[in-house]
Formats: sequence, structure tokens, C-alpha cells
Amino acid sequence: ILPAISLDGVLHLDILTRSWNATEFEKFIDVLLDIMNPWPQKNSVLVMDNASVHHFEGLRHIVES
Repeated sequence: ILPAISLDGVLHLDILTRSWNATEFEKFIDVLLDIMNPWPQKNSVLVMDNASVHHFEGLRHIVES
């Protein structure tokens, strides 16, 4: 289960029956970013922990574009 949570509740939720990998996480981020807003609007800050799946080539570019 991977939720994206805001102060108002769950923005996006995905459930896999296997381990998350960079490909699946990138798909999750693509959907989530469509729901989020540009800075400094509400729901415009993305915070992730240091899980290995959060480190893949191109993530920063996807988030910043």
C-alpha cells in the first residue's frame, strides 16, 4: 500500500501485491503529480523518505517539470 497524504486526506493511493520497484513508483508519481499543484499552492510539496525505490534516474526532472 502506497498512500500520498495531504492535510485534507489521501490524494492518491495504490496497492500492489508485489514489492514496489522504480518503474511502479514512477507510475505512481506520474499520477500523483497530475493531482498536485504548483508551488506555492495547496498540495504542492512532495516529501519522501530514503527508501531505495525513491531513488531512480530522472525522478528529480519529473518532479520539477
